[in-house]
Amino acid sequence: MIDKLEIFIALAKAKHFGHAAEECRVTQPTLSAAIKQLEDQLGIMLVQRGSRLQRLTPESMRVLDWARHIVGDARAMHDEMRAARHWLAGHVRIAAIPTALSMVHELTAPFAHRYPEMTFSVLSRSSIEILSLVINLETDVGITYLDNEPLGRVVSVPLYEEWYCFVTVRPDIFKARNSVSWHEVSDQPLCFLTADMQNRRIINQRLARAGVTAAPTLESDSVIALHSHVCTGKWSSIMPLKLVKTFAETPGLRALSLCEPETAHTVDLVANYRKPPTRRSSPPCFSRRGSFPNSPTTTRNLVRLRLPLD
Repeated sequence: MIDKLEIFIALAKAKHFGHAAEECRVTQPTLSAAIKQLEDQLGIMLVQRGSRLQRLTPESMRVLDWARHIVGDARAMHDEMRAARHWLAGHVRIAAIPTALSMVHELTAPFAHRYPEMTFSVLSRSSIEILSLVINLETDVGITYLDNEPLGRVVSVPLYEEWYCFVTVRPDIFKARNSVSWHEVSDQPLCFLTADMQNRRIINQRLARAGVTAAPTLESDSVIALHSHVCTGKWSSIMPLKLVKTFAETPGLRALSLCEPETAHTVDLVANYRKPPTRRSSPPCFSRRGSFPNSPTTTRNLVRLRLPLD
């Protein structure tokens, strides 16, 4: 049953028998037979067939919700029993918003030190994509904003607060100042993340609250691209403080705190919601300006999301 449910999840995602078969590493007749057997077991039609997959039936959407929970719980049970018998091992898939990529090592490094048989993959995705990946069991852990996004059935652990800076290499802009207002920076030549990124939407909201708008002359879905363009001196940008610290060695780089309004947004670890929960460790404490807890606590939080949360 678990294998058939995994095949059904893949088919619902791909919406194509051939592509789903490739993802599951089975032949297309084997996949079609598994779906037919699942339909017989449940007593309902899951897909409307023609020469190709036409669409999922209304009943199958409820089955898909159950399938995600059952498969997710089965994977978690397998991992937890393996950890109980042996040293924790396996692969953790992490999807992070671009502005958080520079801190992922603060989770993975202590985790890998404690459990050397673990391996990791880290993907850069938008906040909406991350929630979809988590819900569809395509990633184990998400690092994302939860503000203004449809959460679905996920659990979260607050990770740090993101504060914003005006970043430039030009010495003539706001000379001898440590902070500027959102209103003041709106007239500068700016480069931002693309509009589908939650970070960009947050920046647009902050500017709107200051009564201004900004028209960036360069956009990218890569923070490395933004940094390289800031370094030319032609553009400036607005970036989170933690990300700016990654570029601290850049010659001439200046980061001025943004005020009026001065606001922060929480970045969270998220995972699929499952029951029953595993044994829970005590919640972490995080400082106001985005510093991280010590390695043991950070490691436990990643374990809590890999071996699901309550």
